Amino acid sequence: EDQPLKLGNVEKPSCGPNDVLVEIVTAGLNRADLVQRRGLYPPPPGASEIMGLECAGTIVATGSEVSGWSVGDRVCGLMA
Repeated sequence: EDQPLKLGNVEKPSCGPNDVLVEIVTAGLNRADLVQRRGLYPPPPGASEIMGLECAGTIVATGSEVSGWSVGDRVCGLMA
């Protein structure tokens, strides 16, 4: 796209039984994000439309099947 990138607000996602919900403190865009935006790198099926494959923050909710992670844990991630 020729449009500039912009920040926006989205609805708070739900936390499934095998998920953790992270309050994002920082996120990053990398080359894969920008190539995907140009339509040259398809996202995997079911992937979020929100750009940014990298993030860091704090867990604010955990699903009923999650073990090894707790609310308050600081995490970083590379999403698919």
